[in-house]
Formats: sequence, structure tokens, C-alpha cells
Amino acid sequence: MRTDIDQPALLDIEAGDSVDDEEYGCPDQVFGTADFDDDRPLRPINWNLLTADEALVEWLDLDEWVDWLRKSFGLPPTVVPPLWHRHDELVWELSALHTHWLNAYDSEGTPSGPIGWLRDFHEAKNRLREWVSLCGTRLDHDRRTRQTVWPGEDPIEPAAEVEVVDRKADFYLFVRDDVAARRAIEEQVRAAA
Repeated sequence: MRTDIDQPALLDIEAGDSVDDEEYGCPDQVFGTADFDDDRPLRPINWNLLTADEALVEWLDLDEWVDWLRKSFGLPPTVVPPLWHRHDELVWELSALHTHWLNAYDSEGTPSGPIGWLRDFHEAKNRLREWVSLCGTRLDHDRRTRQTVWPGEDPIEPAAEVEVVDRKADFYLFVRDDVAARRAIEEQVRAAA
């Protein structure tokens, strides 16, 4: 596992902070380099089971790759919206697509791997469009994915829309909170042992 990520820089970001290259540096300078070809074995990512340190690395790798993907293929926000990271359905889909891409373009992989990835990517774009449509996130506004309340469950307060002002700052804040929540669970488990 990589250890070159500057975690204190992540933990200093607060809600409402603006993140730009002058103030925080590019992601590589703030968090270390997200390396697609590091020494970690290629494996599916189960976001439910990652430790805080693993999640930090995976979030940063996935974010860098998603940014590359949307720019390389000219993907509109109806396929990959700015706040994709706030929607589990998009995280799981993009994470699976990322792992598949890593495998397809592995230097020791089969020469037909890339064409298989491109075929599967075409299908994944349709699923991403459907996920984005269902969750209601857009280029300039976002809301929590609606949940259907089953009979006997407590009602869920409708989520208010928020304006998307600074995607990068929102991502860093989201990751900081996710990593902190995972650390709290790890500490509870250690304390109970």
C-alpha cells in the first residue's frame, strides 16, 4: 500500500473551503501521486470493507481516473456528473469500470483486453446514464439519491438540492469525512477487542 499521501492536508479542509491549485496544489501535490500501476495486486474494490487508509488511496485513484475518463471520452454530466462520488450507485459502477480498465490495459494482459473494455464501457455508459437520471444529480445541482421507503420503515426526509460550486473542494471534504468515519469504526473495533 502506498504511504506517500499527505493525510493532514486532507484533514485540514473544511466545508466551504475553496480548493484551487494555487492554495492546495494539484491532487498529486496534496495527496501524493495516484499511481495506476503500483504494486498492489489487482482486485475488485469492495467499498464496504476498505480500511480508512485503503479508502483514501482508492478514492484518490478513482477520482483521478474518472477525471481522465470524462476528459478522454468527452463524457457529459448525464453520464459522469461532478458529484459522482456522493452517489453509491455511481461509485460502484465507476469503480468496477476502473478495475476492468486496469485489467484490460495491464502490460501482461491479453492483446484483446482493450477491445473488451471498450465494448463493456459502451454498455456501462448506458447504465451510468440511467443511474444519473434516477439519482437526479446534474452539472450544477445535486441531491441525495432518493430512497423508497418500504412498508414498516420510518419515513425519509426528502433531500434538498444543493448547488455545485467547487467540485474539487466537495470531493476532498467528502473523502475526509469518509476516511474519518472509517477510522472511528476501526477505533471502536480496536477498543472492543
